[in-house]
Formats: sequence, C-alpha cells, structure tokens
Amino acid sequence: MTRVLIPSQLTAYTDGATRVEAQGATIAAVLDDLDRRFPGLKFRVIDEQDRVRPHMKLFVGQDRAHDIGAALAGHEELMIFGALSGG
Repeated sequence: MTRVLIPSQLTAYTDGATRVEAQGATIAAVLDDLDRRFPGLKFRVIDEQDRVRPHMKLFVGQDRAHDIGAALAGHEELMIFGALSGG
C-alpha cells in the first residue's frame, strides 16, 4: 500500500481525510484506486491526456514525479500538492 497525502482543496472528495492508503504498482494505478473509492479525485489531478494538471504537483518521497506511469515499490509516500490562489 502507498500512503497518499491529499491537499486541502481535494479533501471534499475524501470525506475530509488528508492521508489515505491506495494500491497500485504505478502512480497511475494508485490514482485509479483512489478514483474508484473517491470518484472525481483523479480528474482534479490528471487531465484528459493523462498529464498532471499544471496547478498540481506530485511527489514520491522527496522526488517530483512528472510521469504517472512511474513505478512504485508500494511503501513510498505519494504527495499531491495543489497551487493555491486567491486575492
């Protein structure tokens, strides 16, 4: 299982949870697992071309992940960060 840190702007999808666990051998598979449990979450992170949205950032441990096809060992922590804006 991969521990996933959820940014505050997406906790409405996870019933307020900021940390969840998901299964998958790749980042894409983990996001698919999350989307099965929390419908709509993946679309807020990944666009229609399976690219990370410009205002979202993914990190595996301390390394930024650009490719959602990247393999996960299963014990890493996937962090999802979203840009905040306002006035």
